Amino acid sequence: MDKDKLVPLLKKDSNKNRDHRKIGKKLKFFVFSDRVGTGLPLWLPRGTILRKNLEEFLTGVQKKSGYEMVISPHIGHKKLYVKSGHWSKYGKNHFKPIYTPRKEEEFLLKPMNCPHHCEIYRSQEWSYRDLPIRFAEFGTVYRYEQSGELHGLTRVRCFTQDDAHIFCTYDQLLEEFKKVINLVFYVFRSLGFFTYTVRISLRDPKKIDDYIGSEKNWEKAEKAILQVVKEENIEASVNYGDAAFYGPKLDFLIKDSLGRNWQLGTIQIDYNLPERFDLYYKGKNNEKCRPVMIHRAPFGSLERIIAIMIEHTEGNLPLWLVPHQAVILPISEKYVVYAKKILNLMLSYNIRVFIDNRNEKINKKIRYSEENKIPYMIILGNKEEKNEMMSLRRHRLGHIGIFPISNGIESILNETNLKTIKLL
Repeated sequence: MDKDKLVPLLKKDSNKNRDHRKIGKKLKFFVFSDRVGTGLPLWLPRGTILRKNLEEFLTGVQKKSGYEMVISPHIGHKKLYVKSGHWSKYGKNHFKPIYTPRKEEEFLLKPMNCPHHCEIYRSQEWSYRDLPIRFAEFGTVYRYEQSGELHGLTRVRCFTQDDAHIFCTYDQLLEEFKKVINLVFYVFRSLGFFTYTVRISLRDPKKIDDYIGSEKNWEKAEKAILQVVKEENIEASVNYGDAAFYGPKLDFLIKDSLGRNWQLGTIQIDYNLPERFDLYYKGKNNEKCRPVMIHRAPFGSLERIIAIMIEHTEGNLPLWLVPHQAVILPISEKYVVYAKKILNLMLSYNIRVFIDNRNEKINKKIRYSEENKIPYMIILGNKEEKNEMMSLRRHRLGHIGIFPISNGIESILNETNLKTIKLL
């Protein structure tokens, strides 16, 4: 067969083997149920651990960067989204209003987190000394995507955004925006994405009516993004028409191991929602001043980033992220007591480990662990128990040696602390 014809066939087959829907089901991460509803994923215990690991990782990064976590409800009064502009922009294409027993009272499933965060900001008075204020939330939102557009976790009707909104002064805007860019790049590197492109998304000058706010606000926001990109020496393309309806944005597209581009991180500058919600802070002379709002989401959504990660790694997730980092495999019931001793020691180091004490031959246990992509297999028999050792196997690498217990645990911990993916 001609070599040029063989390449696309191999890539197609590779895509099929990496399908996150197939791998996610096999590894028991998530399922879909017609009884629950199409586009509404159900997260199984392993998948829930995976999600929580991502949340804890980003929460830690955000804490060091001065973010405070908040929580907002899954629904909101319709007037909230009318105020923000989301109802007029998206209302007809999303879930229909929820009517209460009270006459003419309407609620909506939350399509966006930003109106809620505006109300959290409004709940108290702020001084210029308090700013910037950085609110972050893993907020679940709901959008009625058409059935034909749904696809596994990459396009769903219920997803959780790693959302944050920064309220800052005009003088703080550029510095805050640069800090968010650095955070986005750190997240990408930590997840193993080292190739990405950047896109400046501005208004379509021919469709000004599609956007809210004054010309002055848009000019300031667009100028700020262009200035930051220039000062940070970021190579970026300009795309007209892809701005959010309330402000321009900087979008980040990563390239996965199959060479496919995915849009992940996004940062948006918004002068308009602070105006609509009448947000202010007290300036140096006790005057009312309007804050600038930055929207940002490095992952985009937990659902989408997990789907991309699964396909990027073919399900071989990095040790710090994978639900189960190790499994202990006693070769017979005689060594279960020794296995429990090692289990408790490893758990004290926060290693996610369990014992496979099924009445099966060791080769079958190893094969099961390989199929479930468990990174480390700890095999215990007479020699290991007698000498207080552990025999280590690494997924896809095979046997890597027999170690004293402390050395084996240290080896696992060293890899766990690496916040990067090593594709084997």
